[in-house]
Amino acid sequence: MDLDDQLRRYFGTADLSAVPPQALAAGIEKMQVDLGLERDRARRFALWALLHTLGAAPDLDIAFKDEADRDAARNFMDLAEGSGLPPSSD
Repeated sequence: MDLDDQLRRYFGTADLSAVPPQALAAGIEKMQVDLGLERDRARRFALWALLHTLGAAPDLDIAFKDEADRDAARNFMDLAEGSGLPPSSD
């Protein structure tokens, strides 16, 4: 999944600073719905990671049934924290 493609898909632009607050909220809601429907593990993880970056990711035990996926998500969260990405509300 290409990040710019995902941003354009959910927000209409790859520049999040250009997205009005209501459109941002609507895009996040759509992503959360798609996360719940997605069955491909890699696509599901990519959606969750973007939601995490936006501070809107569901808890790991809700998002991932597989322990290995939860561990990968924890690793992502640690890496994101070390990189200066904003923390999620998890």
